[in-house]
Amino acid sequence: MAAAVHSSKTESYVDNKRKDDIRMANINAARSVSDAVRTSLGPKGMDKMISTASGEVIITNDGATILNKMEVLQPAAKFLVELSKSQDIVAGDGTTTVVVIAGALLKQCQSLLSSGIHPTVISEALHKVSLKSVDVLTAMSVPIELTDRESLIKSASTSLNSKVVSQYSSLLAPLAVEAVLNVVDENKPDLVDLRDVKVVKKLGGTVDDTELVKGLVFDKKVSHASGGLTRVENAKIGVIQFQISPPKTDIEQSIVVSDYTQMDRILKEERNYILGMIKKIKATGCNVLLIQKSILRDAVTDLSLHYLAKAKILVVKDVERDEIEFITKTLNCLPIANIEHFRVEKLGFADLVEEVSLGERKIVKITGIKEMGRTTTVLVRGSNQLVLDEAERSLHDALCVVRCLVNKKFLIAGGGAPEIELSRQLGAWAKVLQGMEGYCVKSFAEALEVIPYTLAENAGLNPIVIVTELRNRHAQGEINAGINVRKGQITNILEENVVQPLLVSTSAISLATECVRMILKIDDIVTVR
Repeated sequence: MAAAVHSSKTESYVDNKRKDDIRMANINAARSVSDAVRTSLGPKGMDKMISTASGEVIITNDGATILNKMEVLQPAAKFLVELSKSQDIVAGDGTTTVVVIAGALLKQCQSLLSSGIHPTVISEALHKVSLKSVDVLTAMSVPIELTDRESLIKSASTSLNSKVVSQYSSLLAPLAVEAVLNVVDENKPDLVDLRDVKVVKKLGGTVDDTELVKGLVFDKKVSHASGGLTRVENAKIGVIQFQISPPKTDIEQSIVVSDYTQMDRILKEERNYILGMIKKIKATGCNVLLIQKSILRDAVTDLSLHYLAKAKILVVKDVERDEIEFITKTLNCLPIANIEHFRVEKLGFADLVEEVSLGERKIVKITGIKEMGRTTTVLVRGSNQLVLDEAERSLHDALCVVRCLVNKKFLIAGGGAPEIELSRQLGAWAKVLQGMEGYCVKSFAEALEVIPYTLAENAGLNPIVIVTELRNRHAQGEINAGINVRKGQITNILEENVVQPLLVSTSAISLATECVRMILKIDDIVTVR
């Protein structure tokens, strides 16, 4: 009897088929997302046209934007969407690269799993590959200084070259570098908050008309009654969060006025109320008002605009609530929440506030701000909405690249050079490792060749010939040899000025391996209704 029990324990059968099926389904779903964006990698990559449910059309080849707009239903495939968002937050660029690397790693995982290797072994090997890769990339990198503007501009240009607006990279790259360096704080030199760089889009003109404004730009015209000001020199600027209009009752109710004399009294009171407010404002010497958008009642009425025009005060109304912080930081002033608190020390000072015509449209510019905060504004122009939106996205990527270099002052070659070098060094390392681990590392080393392969494929070159030649060059010790898609051959990419921040490459590898490890560890999907 005891023997029977013993034998039943040893011969117990566990059905792993369901777990394997779910793992494979997850990997296939994630790979299909990766394949969808693969064609948009690199300077010769294709663009995607995205049509939203509301009828809006977006043309882009920014990985994060494409995946963000995709309706992904499979839970594991959503990981890759989140992965590109993470890369966008950490580095701002390389959002397509990170998804393509994850897809290639998953493909290798599939073949390793079908060979009977346990997911935990694969996951551990991936973790080691991630750490080793960061060391290899760091060893390849070139240190730079923020004073070396040329290197910063080259890096921003490389980021812009793969975008729809690549022909404007010679204008946008220096602009991005200038904008970021303007907001770097000497006390905290490694931290750059891109919220201090405000990008204002204005339809009309071409991308060539994009400019950096040392001051503030409002995408609206001056609110004025007849004879109101549109230009003020030596401006004293007040940012107010209250309304210059007659007060309303606290509760919803209507007042019936049956007598003309009562009507006159109400109108007279309204006039006196508004006049009283404007006199207090004028007494401080304030001659420009920026009024926060109000949801309760009109910020200004025709009557108050008339009196403000008479008092020679320029008015910009409907300033968004979330812009107030940026405006007050730039003007070095304080927002005023109540008329009783309106004092000179809360005002900002500037040389000029004026309304500027841009074709048919108008904007308000504030320049020559006294004791200006560490902020800057970029006015982006474009001939149509699609170009304008893509120019803004491209500029954001360029700003992020410069921010990466401020955070981690190292450059690395582009053009598939780091990936091939990684693949070569990991392949050599795999021979030293023993057992299953070495086998797994060798597979992942091969997976990294997907980047140069895809770059060559998207540029219309023969990928097998190019990647073989690239491998050969790296074996001879040319660690900066990469694919020059413009010339259609392999050259020293550093000399061609195709460079990117080290942070973009290291975070792409780290985040991709982390995401793949997470997908590998899932062996069941539980749906809760």
